[in-house]
Order: sequence, then C-alpha cells, then structure tokens
Amino acid sequence: MTQSRAMSLVEAAANVIVGYALAVGMQIVVFPVFGIHIALGDQLAIGLAFTGVSLMRGYVLRRLFERWRQV
Repeated sequence: MTQSRAMSLVEAAANVIVGYALAVGMQIVVFPVFGIHIALGDQLAIGLAFTGVSLMRGYVLRRLFERWRQV
C-alpha cells in the first residue's frame, strides 16, 4: 500500500505541529535557565522559522522513501 502525496503532507504537518508546540514550550522553560530572555512573540517567530524547514524536510524525506520503496 502506498501513501498519497496529500497524506504525506498531512502526516508531515501533524508531526511538525506537535514538534512546534513542544519546541516553543521547551524554549519557554529552558531559555531562562541559560540566561536567555526572549519575548514570547520572538519565541513563536523562531519556532515558526524552524517549523517551515522541518515541514519541508519531513515531506521530502517521506516522498524519497516512498519512491525508493516502489523501486
């Protein structure tokens, strides 16, 4: 059974959304421990930048593995 491109994108997006929430939550907890104090809006923006990269990475890797599986 193969996974459609749309479902690959849905899976990658769900994974990244959960990762985004965890990353921002960890930033809020961990940054102050290291003396880093950043406004919440900045933390959300930083998380969003990494989320975009992560979404593309997850989608591309899923499609590559799906292609290799069919060979």
